[in-house]
Amino acid sequence: MTQLLFDLDGTLSDPFFGVARSINYALESRDYPLQAESSLAQYIGPPLDETFKQITGVNDEAEIYALVAKYRERYAEVGYSENTLYPGIVESLQILAEHHIPMGICTSKRADFADKILKLFCIRDYFDFISGGDIGIQKWQQIASLLVNQSIAQQTLMIGDRAVDLQAAHINGLKSCGVTWGYGSLSELEAESPSCMLTKPEELGLLLK
Repeated sequence: MTQLLFDLDGTLSDPFFGVARSINYALESRDYPLQAESSLAQYIGPPLDETFKQITGVNDEAEIYALVAKYRERYAEVGYSENTLYPGIVESLQILAEHHIPMGICTSKRADFADKILKLFCIRDYFDFISGGDIGIQKWQQIASLLVNQSIAQQTLMIGDRAVDLQAAHINGLKSCGVTWGYGSLSELEAESPSCMLTKPEELGLLLK
């Protein structure tokens, strides 16, 4: 039985407003120019430290840590609740659970934030574990750790909406599945040669076959 490993942002839930507003909150607190919210969608998925380095052009570790801390200040209070679940996700998870498919979460966001979001939508119980990221930790390293501690097997399928999700799977010898309803473009996903591509959440049930 294939185990499924899900990304969170852009795959199960749409975090746009919480992420965008928290990024600008952090930038404003450190006297950087505010960004147009519409321009911030591209930063959903990769680690926060990389995002702030790209936006500000700053590589000073202490400054990046300070920006991440301010982001998390707002995100912990209100940003996490500004998520919306993609239509069809609950029903698809229910079908997979009914077929006893083991599922886990591998996200670049901190595990406690991911836990709050999953509980907000009453879907935490579908997942056996949450692997969360932090500053300096890449998603491929998270998957490597999951393999080492035997939380997942080599046959696990990684499901995500960005190239970083698929790359992390392939580095560790896992198969991947790209989803097109999130924030990665079709060309971005196809460039990573995933084992499969899904165009709507209802198609997650196809993974049973």
